[in-house]
Amino acid sequence: MSVRVARAAWARGWGAGWHRGATSVAGPPSGAVDVAELLRDATAAEEPRAAAARREPGRCSVLLFPGQGSQLVGMGRGLLGFPRVRELYDAASRVLGYDLLALSLHGPQEDLDRTVHCQPAIFVASLAAVEKLHHLQPEVIENCVAAAGFSVGEFAALVFAGAMDFSEGLYAVKIRAEAMQEASEAVPSGMLSVLGQRQSKFPLACADAREHCRSLGIEEPVCEVSNYLFPDCRVVAGHLEALHFLQRNAARYHFRRTKMLPVSGGFHTRLMEPALEPLAQALKTVDIKKPLVSVHSNVTGHRASTKSLLPVKAVTALCPLRGAQGAPGFQPGPALRTPPPPSPAPSAPRASLKLTGALARLVSRHFIPGLGR
Repeated sequence: MSVRVARAAWARGWGAGWHRGATSVAGPPSGAVDVAELLRDATAAEEPRAAAARREPGRCSVLLFPGQGSQLVGMGRGLLGFPRVRELYDAASRVLGYDLLALSLHGPQEDLDRTVHCQPAIFVASLAAVEKLHHLQPEVIENCVAAAGFSVGEFAALVFAGAMDFSEGLYAVKIRAEAMQEASEAVPSGMLSVLGQRQSKFPLACADAREHCRSLGIEEPVCEVSNYLFPDCRVVAGHLEALHFLQRNAARYHFRRTKMLPVSGGFHTRLMEPALEPLAQALKTVDIKKPLVSVHSNVTGHRASTKSLLPVKAVTALCPLRGAQGAPGFQPGPALRTPPPPSPAPSAPRASLKLTGALARLVSRHFIPGLGR
């Protein structure tokens, strides 16, 4: 099915239901907990820029929030003993209309892997992990100078930074996940993690994969790099036939390893165009505020201004994401070797990232892997 046909099918089905009111855009429920309170207390009575200048560079921290593919059955179990975590999950259930904690703890995995479920699960578990971080190492919160997130993790970064409320952020994630789920079901697509090497030929490989799809009668085939993780490691997204072609011909393009990711669609490509309108409508209900700390885009790597925060969130469903390539938004500093999250590169080895000294105290071993599992 071509992108044009998929977009038309969406307009007749889910998209029409949107305008009929099948999925309301009246706005998120109110009354959820204030996740940014921890950071707000740490920066009270001073401007973020002055707070950042006051802190010693070697003690500064940057919080990074994971994206889709990090979900595991049992996620959040290790966080339930910390204050307000159950309150977060209770608030999430009111917004979502189902028991997110039960799904996170007990699965089954195939249900948790569905986009409509895993994006809210990762969002809530990430912010619940902030509660754990606050109690184990409060100085990391107190000395935080910036936040960033990978894909859906950007919403968690915005909520942590106080740019939007928890219920607003989760509501936007809910609409985003539902729209992306519908778009992914319209076209059989996916994402392939590729560990290459210096001579790997990603552009040629994607072009050949698209030509292979055309030979099968697929109109407007999609196969392109959607995530730049670190040097020589990419995630390629698009039609499933294109990704299977790359797996079968990995040696031809000097790919060392390939592995399909546990996601249901070709995210961060034009296959997600049908998801833009619902997300844009949902974001109109969000009251964006000035972040307490800078929030960096994983599309550009640069600090996002208050005015540009929401448009960026809508576009990221289509744009390629940059991991190591996004790092220049942080000033160069000592190399940091961090344990990788469970995904989005499960076939990739640990990478030494040349980031800022502010990352020297990043407690990723407590914060990201397993999301409190």
